[in-house]
Amino acid sequence: MRSIWNGAISFGLVSIPVKLMNATESHAVSFRQIHTEDGGRIRYRKVCELEDREVSQAEIGKAYEDADGSMIPITDEDLSHLPIPTARTIEIVAFVPRERIDPLQMGTAYYLAASGAPAAKPYTLLREALGRSDRVAIAKFALRGRERLGMLRVSGDAIVMHGLLWPDEVRTPEGVAPDAGVTVREQELDLADALMDTLGEIDLDDLHDEYREALEEVIAAKAAGEAPPEAPGPAEPGKVLDLMAALESSVRAARESRGGEGTGTAEVRTLERRERPARRTPKETGGKKSTSTAAGKTAAGKTQARKSTSAARKSTAETDEKKTAKSAKTAHAAHTAKTAKSAKTTKTAQTAKTAKTTQKTPDRSTARKTAAKATAGSTAGKGAAKKTASSRRRGA
Repeated sequence: MRSIWNGAISFGLVSIPVKLMNATESHAVSFRQIHTEDGGRIRYRKVCELEDREVSQAEIGKAYEDADGSMIPITDEDLSHLPIPTARTIEIVAFVPRERIDPLQMGTAYYLAASGAPAAKPYTLLREALGRSDRVAIAKFALRGRERLGMLRVSGDAIVMHGLLWPDEVRTPEGVAPDAGVTVREQELDLADALMDTLGEIDLDDLHDEYREALEEVIAAKAAGEAPPEAPGPAEPGKVLDLMAALESSVRAARESRGGEGTGTAEVRTLERRERPARRTPKETGGKKSTSTAAGKTAAGKTQARKSTSAARKSTAETDEKKTAKSAKTAHAAHTAKTAKSAKTTKTAQTAKTAKTTQKTPDRSTARKTAAKATAGSTAGKGAAKKTASSRRRGA
């Protein structure tokens, strides 16, 4: 790719030499103006209004047209003295989240290529820093005689710069939205969501310019002396009488155009209608044979119906009997488990009570023995005291 600008990225005290190249190209078919009578080319010549003669490029300069129509000449020397520090520099002024950039501001895209081997490492450093921080760099640069605003971001292994409009160059959307208050129903929103889900996603590489392709076919046919292919006429746009009906038709048409591949969660299927047997009209010839035959058929039909009804009742009874047996079995199992649990609890309580009673019994026996000993000791003491008193009396 051919570079259209050479300069450097100013990243703090780091300077990265780079080359600026266009990142996009136009494939539009261009036409020339001709004279319809003889096919001659129509050319524009630069003519001086005062002298009424064609002038060369060396004689052409710049001027600013004032409000009253007067011209104010501006020379290259006047422009060279303008204080533009970004004449050959892409000066990074800030790093912001990419959500802060309004897509309305984004313009032409450029690739920034490292210029020379010394620029490889600082270029890679800036690219990796931008990719890791998930932010974009805001920069100022000068191109084609004016200072511009740019945004640097990472695309693959390259750094891309988008030209940005200055904030005061973006118009406010005054008078764009409808003035009258409009209420949208939930059903309409649901249908709009269904339409979006049906259309789904698409690979942008699958999209192409159908008008340009058709135009190239016409040019190729004319160049070969053949009649140009006839293009189908545009479909007439219908009037929107009912928004709900239009949304439903759009969803249906989108599903049909995609071969029924919808992204919805529900699938609507049409049930097949069962054909009922046509009623036969009885013959009017009359007769015992016809009557008996019809009666026999009727009786046979009733018998078959009764058999079908009996079979259905029998099947229902068997099903109910199975359900009842299953429920009884489940209830019996639950009752058995409950009884076992209750018995276990009762047994545990009895064991604890017996142990407690056993513990209390020896304690009571011990207390009784202790009381008996104490009583005996007291009695013996009293007897000894009486004997001692009796001996003293006798001695006296």
